Amino acid sequence: MQNDLLLSHYIESLPVLPCRPQTGHKGTFGTVLGIGGSRGMAGAVALAGRSGLVAGAGLVRLAVPDPILETVAGFYPELTTLPCPANEKGQFSHTALESLLDHITSVTAIFLGPGLGRSGETDLFVPLLLRRIFCPVVVDADALNALTSPVTEHLDRFFQSLDNKNIILTPHSGEFARLRNQPTPNEDNKESQIKRIAVAKDFAGQHGVVLVLKGHETIITNGETVTLNPTGNPGMATGGSGDVLTGILAALLAQGLTPFDAARVGVFLHGLAGDFAADRLGEESVTATAIIESLPEAFQTFKKLSR
Repeated sequence: MQNDLLLSHYIESLPVLPCRPQTGHKGTFGTVLGIGGSRGMAGAVALAGRSGLVAGAGLVRLAVPDPILETVAGFYPELTTLPCPANEKGQFSHTALESLLDHITSVTAIFLGPGLGRSGETDLFVPLLLRRIFCPVVVDADALNALTSPVTEHLDRFFQSLDNKNIILTPHSGEFARLRNQPTPNEDNKESQIKRIAVAKDFAGQHGVVLVLKGHETIITNGETVTLNPTGNPGMATGGSGDVLTGILAALLAQGLTPFDAARVGVFLHGLAGDFAADRLGEESVTATAIIESLPEAFQTFKKLSR
């Protein structure tokens, strides 16, 4: 892990964490609605929900297909759940939108995608849902893949048509390639990284979103400003790590950070927690759960170095 001096210098460019007043209650710190999960992938949405709680959200509610509700609810007692109509594969039915409408208007931030799975119904469900969401939202995993379906053939027009401009997209290189329908520049050398930064910035600006292009030195951009994250390690290349990031980002949005600020702080904290986990366990043994368990230390270090 990098030394405190280097981290402190980077932290100086980041916003401070939201204050937590003595008179605060769970409503003060925001309500996150997580939408995801499917049969065989219940853990993804549960990990995102758990990380959202550890990252400071006052309440996290998970909307999941009805067949996996008991499984998701059994992971962590702090999470509340909302059953939604499912298809025969245990994935969201396109009719689930109606059961969510009352809930998406009463929360502070939303994350969409972890464990969602792929089907024709989810390809319909995701863009329809995004048209009805007006609070800040993090779009990840199979929700990103759904946006590459024929339903949203012209992705730039789709995002331009949305009234909600508080959107964070969190693709890895493969998902970003599908969103652009072009290969993503790799990170093998400085020249390739420069190209990677350029296409990320162009995409964010063209679509009016905050883009988190995950990888070594994760790129965060709003189309005008670009930040390269200094934390993280190869041990974080493990199943569920991205879901943990999604929950952190949604929690910071729920607490009032702007999408760009939430992305910069959230990616930093996620990587720092991963570094602490690798220091404790070794890179080979880092898991998504270990990253969540290291989040408290990451938050405390961030607050100490940002004073």
